[in-house]
Amino acid sequence: MDGHVMVFAPTPLLTVTVEQPGDEPELHLHPGGQGVWQARMISSLGVPVVLCASIGGEIGQVLEPLLGSEGVDLRTVRRHSTNGGYVHDRRDGVRHEVVDVPGHPLTRHELDELYNLALGEGLRAPVSVLSGPNQPSLVPPDVYRRFAADLGDNGSRVVVDLSGEHLTAVLDSGVFFCKISHEELLRDGLARDDSAEELTGVLYDLHHAGAQTVLVSRADEPALALVDGEVFEVEMPRLQAADPRGAGDSMTAGVAAVVAVGGDIRTAIRTGAAAGALNVTRHGLGTGRLDSITGLVDRVRLVPAGSRPQERTTPDDLAHRVVER
Repeated sequence: MDGHVMVFAPTPLLTVTVEQPGDEPELHLHPGGQGVWQARMISSLGVPVVLCASIGGEIGQVLEPLLGSEGVDLRTVRRHSTNGGYVHDRRDGVRHEVVDVPGHPLTRHELDELYNLALGEGLRAPVSVLSGPNQPSLVPPDVYRRFAADLGDNGSRVVVDLSGEHLTAVLDSGVFFCKISHEELLRDGLARDDSAEELTGVLYDLHHAGAQTVLVSRADEPALALVDGEVFEVEMPRLQAADPRGAGDSMTAGVAAVVAVGGDIRTAIRTGAAAGALNVTRHGLGTGRLDSITGLVDRVRLVPAGSRPQERTTPDDLAHRVVER
């Protein structure tokens, strides 16, 4: 399968959302989790996806056929414990969490099986997306370190949207593209504040630590991207949000999709920004029409953001800052 993407989604979720668009409430069941939302958007962009995941328990019995209906090539490993899930009530237009069940950590044997499955698929794909577990404790960071190394050393371009110790683990091996939000940088102690100057410095920190290209999303402000040694602001049209969640995952997915079919990284970032912007206008995470996204790409601009700051840190410094938090 040429021009496809492998998405590593170790702990997919069952999502249950209560909506009330009219007089009666509605119940919506979907597969979810970062990797699932990324795979959904990649597929929406017309690029084939191989989704590698673990499935188990009562939730897994419901989740598996839902995953199979997503239009992806599903590859699974059976686990003894159950997948996680959540219930959200959105009848008033705002998400309210009713319950969140994270699931259980994968055992060593389950991790070995999933690793071998995903590695085999990733070595056949030009791009591999390593999505994070829904809870950091469910999959050890070292799995990601080894995965990034094994894929990158054998020619696959590795795309990540990770944070904390999982991020520093993959940076240790090197990645093609890294996306992270400014909220995650602040939470993990990698940025002192959310000023453009501080976040520009973090772009270079992450690049020196092992990411070839870096993008930092900034909520309502233009994202910042470090491409070929130059920093850009990613300017895009402002659209009214129906649900602000999912923009970052759609952005990462857009980048992976374009690179997988041979597009250049600047076009990939513009496409990712368009996918993320359009996703917030919809209620489904990781969704969007291909024609609408394509039409929006021409309105996204990469604007040079200024000069390069002094180098501030080493890869070891970056790892220590995350661990100390």
